[in-house]
Amino acid sequence: MDVSDKKDSGGQDTVTVDDENRLIAERRAKLNDLRAAGAAYPNDWQPDTEAAALLFRFADEDTWSQEALERLDETFRLAGRIMSRRIMGKASFVHIQDGSGEKIQLYLRRDDLPEGVYQAFKQWDIGDLVGVSGRMMRTRTGELSVHADDLCLLTKSLRPLPEKWHGLTDQETRYRQRYVDLIVNPQVRETFVRRSRIVRAIRDFLDQRGFLEVETPMMHHIPGGATARPFITHHNALDLDLYLRVAPELHLKRLVVGGLDKVYEINRNFRNEGVSTRHNPEFTMLEFYWAYADYNQLIRLTEDMLQEIVTLMPGLKDGRVEYQGEEIDFGGTFRRLSVAEAVAEHYPDLAEADMRDVGQLRAACDKDGIHVEPAWGWGRLLMELFEHRVEDQLIQPTFVTGYPIEVSPLSRRNDDDPELADRFELFVAGREIANGFSELNDPEDQAERFQAQVAARDAGDKEAMHFDHDYIRALEYGMPPAAGEGIGIDRLVMLLTDSPSIRDVLLFPYLRPEAE
Repeated sequence: MDVSDKKDSGGQDTVTVDDENRLIAERRAKLNDLRAAGAAYPNDWQPDTEAAALLFRFADEDTWSQEALERLDETFRLAGRIMSRRIMGKASFVHIQDGSGEKIQLYLRRDDLPEGVYQAFKQWDIGDLVGVSGRMMRTRTGELSVHADDLCLLTKSLRPLPEKWHGLTDQETRYRQRYVDLIVNPQVRETFVRRSRIVRAIRDFLDQRGFLEVETPMMHHIPGGATARPFITHHNALDLDLYLRVAPELHLKRLVVGGLDKVYEINRNFRNEGVSTRHNPEFTMLEFYWAYADYNQLIRLTEDMLQEIVTLMPGLKDGRVEYQGEEIDFGGTFRRLSVAEAVAEHYPDLAEADMRDVGQLRAACDKDGIHVEPAWGWGRLLMELFEHRVEDQLIQPTFVTGYPIEVSPLSRRNDDDPELADRFELFVAGREIANGFSELNDPEDQAERFQAQVAARDAGDKEAMHFDHDYIRALEYGMPPAAGEGIGIDRLVMLLTDSPSIRDVLLFPYLRPEAE
C-alpha cells in the first residue's frame, strides 16, 4: 500500500515511522526484482516536451476540443514523477510532475500499452519517475491528458513522499531536505525561479549600461572590504592561512585602478557571524564600481535598477510589492534623509546640537539599554541609536545618507563636512538592502583609516579590518574618482517573494548537522 492510499477517518494520510520503514522495505524489494530483470535505472528515455508547454499550447478548450485533438497527428514524450494515481481494472489515471513544475494527467489503458506494461505499472509507487509517450486528449470533464501508448519506469523511489494532504510542513525538515520541499511545495519552486529571474534582470541592467562582469578571489591573504569577522582556512601545500572573503570590494577597486572603469560581481561572501532570519554565514551580494561617478549617481542608478526589476517580475503591478502584510511602493522617487535626521525623528529628547555630543549620545544609549564601549566616538554612538530604534521603522524605500566617517572606513569624506562620508544605505521593510558610497581614493587618508582599524582590532574589535599594504600600493598608482555599491541579493529576493526568513530564499541554508 502506498502512502497516498492510506487514509485516516478524516480523509487525511496518517503515516507512522513503522509504516514508513515497511514501505521502504517493500520498495527495496521491488527494486531488487527490477535489478534481477535488468530493468533498474535505465537511461535511454529522452522527453521532447514538458507539461507546462503542453498545458499552455492546448489551454484553449474551444480551439483544442477532444475532436480537434483526435485530428492532431502528433505524439509527445514526457518524463516526470508520479504524484497521484487512480487505478481501475483495465484503465487508470495518473498525474505526473516534471521539470517545468507543472502536473499533467496521463490516461493509461491496458490494451493501448505494450504487453505487460500495464500490469507492471500497477506495482509502481507514488514518487517513481516514469517516461511516457502518447497523444493529447480531453477527458469527459475537459481535463487535458496524455493518452499513453508507451510507459516505462525510469527511477524507483525508495522513500515515500510526505503525506498527500499535510505536505512537508516542518520548517527545519523543509530546509534540511530541500529536494523534497521542491517536489511537494510548488510555491517553494516559484521562489527560486523568481530568484533566478531577479539575478538575470540585474545582470541585464548592468550589462546594458556598459558594466563588465568579473570574478575575484574567494580566498584572501588579508580579509578586507567590510567590517566583519572572517572564516579562516589553511592551504596545506603553501602552509599558509587564508580567509574566506567577507567582501570583494578591495579586489574590485584594484580593477578600477587598472582601467576597468565599470565592473561588477555577483558573488558569495562568508562572514563568521550569527545565524538569524536575516543572516546566513554565506550569502550572495552584488558589488559594482563606477569610475568618474559619485554616490548621488549611484542613488539614481539604484532607484532605476530596483524599479526595473519590480516591473519585470510577474504578478507585481504599478511598482508595488506586498511584503509581510505591508505594501511597499517602489514607484516614484525614494525618500532621502540623513542619519542625524532619522535619529532626531525617533529621539525627540536629542537636539540637533546633541548629534555629535558624546555625552548626550552615550546617555541616550544608556537610557535605551544599549551596550557601548568607552573608545566609541560620536559616530559609532549615533549609529547604535539608529540601529536600535530607527532602522526597523523604515518600511518604504528610503535612502539614508550622512554616515559618520568613524563607521565608514572605505568611504570618501564629504567636502563640506569631513566628519561625514559621501555614503548612503537603502532601507526597505525595515532592513538594509544596499550600501554605497563615493570611494576613498586618497592613499594616505586610506592608510590612516587602516591604522585606526588595526588599533580597534588590537583593542578587541574582531570585526575591524586588517591593514592591506598591497591595496594602499594600488591606490598610490592612482584610482580615478569612483563610486561603489553592494546590494544584498538574498534580502532583495526575500522582499520580492514575500519571504520572512533568509532561509526561505537559500536552496541550502546553514543548519546544524543532524544528530546521528
